Amino acid sequence: MNSLTMFNFSLLQTLVEVLATLTFALSGMLEAARKRLDVVGVCVVAGLTAFGGGTLRDILLDRRPFFWVQHAAWLWALLALCTVVMLTLRSHHFELTERAVLWPDALGLGLFSASGTQIALEMQMPAIVAVLMGVISAVFGGVLRDIVCNEIPSVFRGHRPYAVCAFIGSWIVVLGQVFHAPDWLALVAAAATTVLLRGLALWSGYRLPSWDTDPSSAD
Repeated sequence: MNSLTMFNFSLLQTLVEVLATLTFALSGMLEAARKRLDVVGVCVVAGLTAFGGGTLRDILLDRRPFFWVQHAAWLWALLALCTVVMLTLRSHHFELTERAVLWPDALGLGLFSASGTQIALEMQMPAIVAVLMGVISAVFGGVLRDIVCNEIPSVFRGHRPYAVCAFIGSWIVVLGQVFHAPDWLALVAAAATTVLLRGLALWSGYRLPSWDTDPSSAD
């Protein structure tokens, strides 16, 4: 990989993480506003949603500095986004619904799972570890968001494929490396696969099987 290609891929990775961070922050803000939190609560929930998964990934991979410390300008961007969104929502009386949170969250899921897997592979992690790092990057921010908003994390109770979509999509990055596909193509294909799977699950209403503990239902 020549220096120009490496620069272009590094730029793509940065853009993916920026976009994923902003979409997760938006989903966190919408959820916090739906819970009628104050301005501090909105900013905290947005930050946890945006940075929580990537921070846990960096801790597990012993990767320093944390990505939001290395790019501190993102913190200012997050505060600016919180301000703009809160003012916009108030002025337009935007009706907050659970579905409004799901779509930006689906985009962040795909972007963070792909970039998290790619980062782990670059650190020579085994394939399954890299995939799990992608899932953690994509899912843990939403877990923190739901806990702070006093909800059982939707990834554990919703029965709609969420972490499963990230898990499947992350393997596209691994397959791209196995078949020597361009890194940018594997990254885009993995993110698109995850978003598509999550979108199909939301559109179709498909639910994962639940654990049946009712003895009366046993044959």
